[in-house]
Amino acid sequence: MTQVDAQTSERPTRLMGTRGSQLAYAIRDFLQRSDVPFEWIELSSDDEAREKAKVGGLRDGRLPVCVLPDGTRLECPTIRQIIEKLGWFRDPSRKEYDLAILGGGPAGLSAAVYGASEGLKTVLIERWVVGGQAGTTSRIENYLGFPDGVSGADLAQRARDQACKFGAEILLLREGVRAEFQTGKLVGYLADGTKIVMHAGVCATGVEYRRLGLPSEERFYGSGVYYGAGVSEASLCVNEDVYVVGGGNSAGQAALHFANFARKVFMVIRGDGLKETVSQYLIDRIKSSPKIEVLTHTEVTELLGDSMLEAITLTNNQSAEKRTVKTTNLFLCLGGVPNTHWADEAGVICDEQRYLVTGPDLRQYEAPDKRWPLDRAPYYLETSQPGLFAAGDVRHNSVKRCASAVGEGAMAVTFVHRYLANQ
Repeated sequence: MTQVDAQTSERPTRLMGTRGSQLAYAIRDFLQRSDVPFEWIELSSDDEAREKAKVGGLRDGRLPVCVLPDGTRLECPTIRQIIEKLGWFRDPSRKEYDLAILGGGPAGLSAAVYGASEGLKTVLIERWVVGGQAGTTSRIENYLGFPDGVSGADLAQRARDQACKFGAEILLLREGVRAEFQTGKLVGYLADGTKIVMHAGVCATGVEYRRLGLPSEERFYGSGVYYGAGVSEASLCVNEDVYVVGGGNSAGQAALHFANFARKVFMVIRGDGLKETVSQYLIDRIKSSPKIEVLTHTEVTELLGDSMLEAITLTNNQSAEKRTVKTTNLFLCLGGVPNTHWADEAGVICDEQRYLVTGPDLRQYEAPDKRWPLDRAPYYLETSQPGLFAAGDVRHNSVKRCASAVGEGAMAVTFVHRYLANQ
């Protein structure tokens, strides 16, 4: 798999390793979603490992090997080591910020662009890579202004560049673990001990893909089982069978993208069909593709293999009939679980599914010990904690669309200004 940036003559990053390596997958996924040109060199024999990667063999603990454009060689590197060499890892430059944004998906990036462009000292904190779930999408075709579509990684990179142009700081590979609320200030603590003081905050942490909940699922992650659309893996599936589990737009886009490479793509859904959960333009393309087959009333009930996924068991949820099929490519697009594990300790109200409740919806979720503390009503996107707003998929009753998330991010900054003006 080679990706070449036409605007640079720089040699792309080279990554050498084995197909079943979880670390190699994590690096591929990070580079792809970060829009970093790279070349994946798959090693299939000890001789290849010695010749190309300059290691002892396929079982050498120095694999995978990453060679950066300047010639720097990293053996079995962490993602942090890579972004440090790329110059992307940095510490906060300020002791206090007007606005801190948690999460770098479309909602968070939008809030960063509007916050920084309107003069707020803005920092965005992202635990992995900018783009969120949208960044894993091969092509977004119903986003305003892009009639030919745009990849999630490209859209995220454009938004990141735009936010940085206006002066927003972006802290990658940082995860919030705790929050304290003081008079007129919010204090966030990151997993590495970093302390962020802010006058207002936007939570745009989005959702993470649901798991199947099957034995060996975690063991096979990155070694045959993948969450999301798997854009970095598509070109590795040439002449292979791919199974995509899920009946939403992300699953539909993934199936269409894989059909450009795979021998056959099977969409596994529990219901009668795609009509209720997938946009009509995607349904039309899926139906017209000879490489895509939709398996209705079907669930994955078993994962089989040794060090890597080798086969899965499919069960019909009407007849209970089971069959085992060979595959090393299972992609799960099962909807999301909100990233709000910190909310209870911080005293922020969530709904039954753990989404953050905001604005007028707070009335129906308030408890005697969690009442709105101010005389004014909460702003529309404001959580139960004054000055902390929520935008995008993490918010109760939000519309799960990229354009909606971008709109909420921009809207949240409007309410941040109102909040700060009254402080």
